[in-house]
Amino acid sequence: MMSHSEKSDALVFFVNGRKVIEKNADPEVNLLFYLRKKLRLTGTKYGCGGGGCGACTVMISRYDSSNKKIWHYSVTSCLVPICSLYGAAVTTVEGIGSTKTRIHPVQERIAKGHGTQCGFCTPGMVMSIYTLLRNHLQPSTEQLIETLGGNLCRCTGYRPIVESGKSFSAESSCCQMKGTGECCLDQEEHESENKSDVCTKLYQEEEFLPLDPTQEFIFPPELMRMAEEARKKTLVFQGERITWISPATLNDLLELKLQYPQAPLVMGNTFVGPNMKFKDVFHSVIISPARISELNVVMIDANQGLTIGAGCSLAQVKEILTEMVLKLPEEKTQTYQALLKHLRTLAGQQIRNMASLGGHIISRLAASDLNPVLGVGNCVLNLVSKEGTQQLPLNDHFLAGSPDANLTSKQVLASVFIPFSKKWEFVSAFRQAQRQQNALAIVNSGMRVRFKEGTNTIMDLNILYGGVGSVTVSAKKSCQQLIGRAWNEEMLDEACRLVLDEVTIPGSSSGGMVEYKRTLMISFLFKFYLEVLQDLNVRDPRYPDVPNKFQSVLEDFPLTIPCGTQAYECVDSHQPPQDPVGRPVMHQSGIKHASGEAIFCDDMPAIDEELFLAVVTSTRPHAKIISIDASEALALPGVVDVITAQDIPAQNGDEEERLYAQDEVICVGQIVCTVAADSYFHAKQAAKKVNIVYEDMEPVIVTIKDAVSHKSFIGSEKKLEQGNIKEAFQTVDQIIEGEVHMGGQEHFYMETQSVLVIPKTEDKEMEIYVSSQDAALVQVNDAFAQSISLSATGYFRGYKADMDWVKGEGDVYPYFVYGAACSEVEVDCLTGAHKNIRTDIVMDASFSINPAIDIGQIEGAFTQGVGLYTLEELKYSPEGVLYTRSPNEYKIPSITDIPEELNVSLLTSTKNPIAIYSSKGLGESGMFLGSSVFFAIHDAVTAARKERGLTETFTMSSPATPELIRMICVDKFTDLLF
Repeated sequence: MMSHSEKSDALVFFVNGRKVIEKNADPEVNLLFYLRKKLRLTGTKYGCGGGGCGACTVMISRYDSSNKKIWHYSVTSCLVPICSLYGAAVTTVEGIGSTKTRIHPVQERIAKGHGTQCGFCTPGMVMSIYTLLRNHLQPSTEQLIETLGGNLCRCTGYRPIVESGKSFSAESSCCQMKGTGECCLDQEEHESENKSDVCTKLYQEEEFLPLDPTQEFIFPPELMRMAEEARKKTLVFQGERITWISPATLNDLLELKLQYPQAPLVMGNTFVGPNMKFKDVFHSVIISPARISELNVVMIDANQGLTIGAGCSLAQVKEILTEMVLKLPEEKTQTYQALLKHLRTLAGQQIRNMASLGGHIISRLAASDLNPVLGVGNCVLNLVSKEGTQQLPLNDHFLAGSPDANLTSKQVLASVFIPFSKKWEFVSAFRQAQRQQNALAIVNSGMRVRFKEGTNTIMDLNILYGGVGSVTVSAKKSCQQLIGRAWNEEMLDEACRLVLDEVTIPGSSSGGMVEYKRTLMISFLFKFYLEVLQDLNVRDPRYPDVPNKFQSVLEDFPLTIPCGTQAYECVDSHQPPQDPVGRPVMHQSGIKHASGEAIFCDDMPAIDEELFLAVVTSTRPHAKIISIDASEALALPGVVDVITAQDIPAQNGDEEERLYAQDEVICVGQIVCTVAADSYFHAKQAAKKVNIVYEDMEPVIVTIKDAVSHKSFIGSEKKLEQGNIKEAFQTVDQIIEGEVHMGGQEHFYMETQSVLVIPKTEDKEMEIYVSSQDAALVQVNDAFAQSISLSATGYFRGYKADMDWVKGEGDVYPYFVYGAACSEVEVDCLTGAHKNIRTDIVMDASFSINPAIDIGQIEGAFTQGVGLYTLEELKYSPEGVLYTRSPNEYKIPSITDIPEELNVSLLTSTKNPIAIYSSKGLGESGMFLGSSVFFAIHDAVTAARKERGLTETFTMSSPATPELIRMICVDKFTDLLF
């Protein structure tokens, strides 16, 4: 084996059909950075940087020399180290089509179908759908919904994006998911057709380009040859701080484990990568065993079960298990079906394509979805080392990290044996998360029971929980006490008490929600009881079936594809066809969004001597700044300066909001200073070295309640009063008092907020390119009012209201926008989950200049409102640290969170004489209509409580999260907690 002190190998891969040879590949450089900064392919966007938003999605293609097959799969390029790309072909959004050559049908349909607004998420959406089409020319709606689960959008509300993808599917109707053969929208469409002045089409499908697979890139033949040859050579890439080693054989890998026992093995980089990026974990040597064929084996023993290589991706595992379930009798595939249930929603498609089975198991995440199921399924880990092989049970001891049931530093997980389930054995999987797709479980569980043949007497029982501790937790003692018991209600009651006594959750546990998690533990147990009861009845009718009132417990909310109608007033038949007013016209930049050619601030080319700023933020909620020591930061390479409030030549913001903290900080995260360096990496590294000394101050204001109690308000109080309010309260018959609590919401811009400032040599001028939503404010207002051109912009500012808040006179707004919504939901009272079934919206847009834009704004705003009122929850520590700061912790609506059926109608034209063409600017006024979902949930919860004899008034604050819903749906399981 070669000496790893030698110089690096050349990294060879292809991007958009062109060969790339990188002679100085750095393991710390990811594909996203390389594409954007080195190759200047900025269509791939930098969103969250942690694989959670999908904005950076690209397609990777590889040749498998063992079966002579080419694999295409989507990945989040922010997590892909370039050193892992040896022999791969990368396709970006620029590579599939452009306005300079030809646009791809995916790009065209997402643009013409109005699936783009701000356009930042669009390239990622395009590449997810494109990759799906490379594997399935006519994908099913289920495949489409799974594919887009890893892509987030804040603007559109997803419906037009889904429709664009659905246009490639043979299943053209949304109702295909329901299996009735009749469309739920037929009635509405027929009604619309009978109204000659109402249109329901926002685009013409017949104008779409056909999909022609013969026009796609061919896989480079050179990479096929490399795949055959690469097995003979270990690859080494030496970076500035890290060495990346990719062995070619299993023996080479085992030698490396002896040489570098602490080096992590990296396959998909979905665990090690985020830890290094966000938690400052450092590894000087990384071993990548991705090219070792023994780690990708799939073997079937017809009598025992299935062995899957540890290097297989979770997406491959899903395909393998799906095939097994179709081939084998149901009694043998209980564990496989339980695993598949979680694999459909675990993370997003891109992460499932990257993450390996072995990596998922070895990482032993507290909320791992697969480990509890694998653990109860009696799976076995096949380990190898230079000393030989070993079989290690994947049980509660291994999952708890017990020293006597763990891998040694010399061992490698080669494969996982997943046995067939036995006759009279039943396995189930459960999970509850903040949303249905792409979210870590709050609690999950794997449960297995085996009965004495032909009876309902428990012979073996195993229950594992994830999310309730720092590791996967076993209810082993409870299970042992239940062996020999009959599967009946008495057993269930005893099991719930035993599990609650055995599996305790400390009040200080990560993520909180202690009572909710304990409730979920026994709610899952009840679901398992009913599932097994039903299966016992199927096998032997002498055992009782599930009572009718509990039948719905057996049904999980399906992953459904959204659909609906969009109705608006047709233009006058005499209106010239070239007149666009009133017609649904495509976004002017839509095609450029979809092709990646639209330039955002962060996409602009680097200029000579460009510097980068990294912020240093406060770690205290309220404190006096004693000193700022930047000496250590300034000594680092590439650092030019550290800028504080004292360096600002003009005003440092205003009293209510300072640009840099001055003398004191008033919240965690407030900018104290910034570091300027020759690269963003150097700036970020230096920012960690700035030492700030604080002196804590009182009061500490973290919540709205804190602010009210300390009378800490922003700006003067604004109120509208009519008549003598004080006198009225003294004379009324009855006064109703109460409180309304409403959570906050992150803007969660998909586009990274950035600004590029270019000083000019003459007249002290500066060019400013800013991604702010309010460019007018960035221009200090005076220049704007005087029509002094500070940028390439017009001067129409909209309508200014004339309101005197002191006197309470005038108009608050120039005009009002009206709308109404009705929503239908279904609530799972056992878990707190809910499904948005249908929403109908009617909005007053007066005369819509562009119905496609107005309807898009309504749908997008409504979906953001759904997030505000049901999903998005800001959680702070008592010290004011925001816990929910990334897509991993903060959940905006994803594609399955919008209603299955979403119907939007624009009210027939009304006059608005003060606006252009008698129109109205809708903006995101429809956001409040998302509250209709909240109130529908409230009604559902009220009905559930009434069924249980609970008629008293209850408090339900916003957002209506699963935790809140479940704990309000009081039942015998919640009663057991107290």
